[in-house]
Amino acid sequence: MTRAHLLTPLLFLAAALPAQSPAPAPQPAAKPTPHTELPRIVNQNGHSALFVDGEPYLMLSAQINNSSAWPASLDKVWPTAEYLGVNTLEAPIYWEQFEPTPGHFDLTNLHALLTDAREHHLHLVLLWFGTYKNASGHYTPSWIKLDEAHVPHVTNKDGRKVDSLSPHSAVALKADTAAFSTLMRTLKAEDPQHTVLMVQVENESGTYGSARDFSPQANQLIAGQVPAELVSALHKSPGTWHEVFGPDANEFFHAYSVAHFIDQVAAAGKAENPLPLYVNVALRGLDHPGPPGAYASGGPTDNVLDLWKATATHIDVIGPDIYDSDYSDYTRYLDIYHRPDNPMFVPETGNAPAYARFFFAALGHQTIGFSPFGMDTTGYVNFPLGAPRITDEAIEPFALNYQIFRHMDRVIAKLNFEGKLQAVSEDPKVHTQTLDFGAWKAIISYGLPQFGDGKAPTGNDPADGGAMVAQLGPDEFLVTAIHARVDFKPTDPTKQRQFVKVEEGTYDRKDFQFERIWNGDQTDYGLNFTSIPQVLQVHLATY
Repeated sequence: MTRAHLLTPLLFLAAALPAQSPAPAPQPAAKPTPHTELPRIVNQNGHSALFVDGEPYLMLSAQINNSSAWPASLDKVWPTAEYLGVNTLEAPIYWEQFEPTPGHFDLTNLHALLTDAREHHLHLVLLWFGTYKNASGHYTPSWIKLDEAHVPHVTNKDGRKVDSLSPHSAVALKADTAAFSTLMRTLKAEDPQHTVLMVQVENESGTYGSARDFSPQANQLIAGQVPAELVSALHKSPGTWHEVFGPDANEFFHAYSVAHFIDQVAAAGKAENPLPLYVNVALRGLDHPGPPGAYASGGPTDNVLDLWKATATHIDVIGPDIYDSDYSDYTRYLDIYHRPDNPMFVPETGNAPAYARFFFAALGHQTIGFSPFGMDTTGYVNFPLGAPRITDEAIEPFALNYQIFRHMDRVIAKLNFEGKLQAVSEDPKVHTQTLDFGAWKAIISYGLPQFGDGKAPTGNDPADGGAMVAQLGPDEFLVTAIHARVDFKPTDPTKQRQFVKVEEGTYDRKDFQFERIWNGDQTDYGLNFTSIPQVLQVHLATY
């Protein structure tokens, strides 16, 4: 898709779609206000939020392709971001570009990203591609790549090298720490307005092809005692790695080694500039993951998540990269990584249309952000993990999500932080979902017509619906959905629901702007949402 195609007028786009499903019109994102407060993660009463300028903020994000953060490629990035309606863009900083020779730093790419993001009124999340990028060291500078004597690759149990750098290299740690510290120090000096909200430390860390490093150095370390602080945090008895973790010793030792390496990089960066820091996860399969090394052994996978939280204490968030569009799997990953000690964040997900509906499920897990991957027109696609082509058809479902939420992102973030919001994505096997709000239950149904009652929901084909309901008061709710019917039922079975008033409107960031009242056909059969962006304030009563 060309840049011109992305900016096609709305009428042309709408002509290719059903009458009730116009593609969202490309609109510029609202200009961020100048920020005087440092962005931070706030945890309160079991809820978490990213605070920007002192208030909760929801990142409606997209991540660009790995090689799209070069200045010459950025003109193929911004039109897509504008069409999607994002408020935040995720973009990499490459160690090999940032420090081409030891101690000499090239700020060209960083300056281009900051300048362009500000011109497009967007925030940034920067991704540090350092020692680990998809478990490899491919983004390290050549002077690191060629120094096998001091920056060795992991050795597997058969004595062969695999495509992952050893976390036991003091040279790699010192160099990565120095480079990342320089990046964070530069941001503090050159980004006082906090265009950058968060920074990812490394990328999908771990090792493929071996459970751990079996080098002589690593073998000596694993024969020693498990650090006392880790033993205490995991409620274990002291001992060697094999004594404490038994058959899992190799993987847990490697997870600790990688987490400790990254935590030291993060700590040095935070000492320069205490922006929120996170790591992303190359997930392992939930039911049949295979042996360590078949997945990224040592990375923050579900089985070592407690270890990572105890070890990488300078990391604020561990976010799953979810490329599994099965409803059960996707929501289970959300369940696992949404913890009281870990804010929910989906830093990468597939860009095929089937993934768009999971924005609602992530929102229901109190996410601070959601980001489909590979959203630019440089020509690269990661099919079959995502769409075979980045076309209007692929982008439109994500753009629809953001069109609904981008003018009320602050309101939604605040309601979620206060624990007043629930949201769900359509389960293709279950066509009705219930949200419990105490005196009221919100009933979400999929596959029903807009007109008529008494029919059993059949689900959408394909499953692409989602709904959000937030409680504004005892009998007042904020509601929006896609391809779903939302209705309410009193918890008291002796009472009946009545709509006192259903108001459609829009938000201007914080305040609801009334447009019209729904009644008659629009409410007699519940509140029916298509793919037209609509937001309702619903006032209920019983009789």
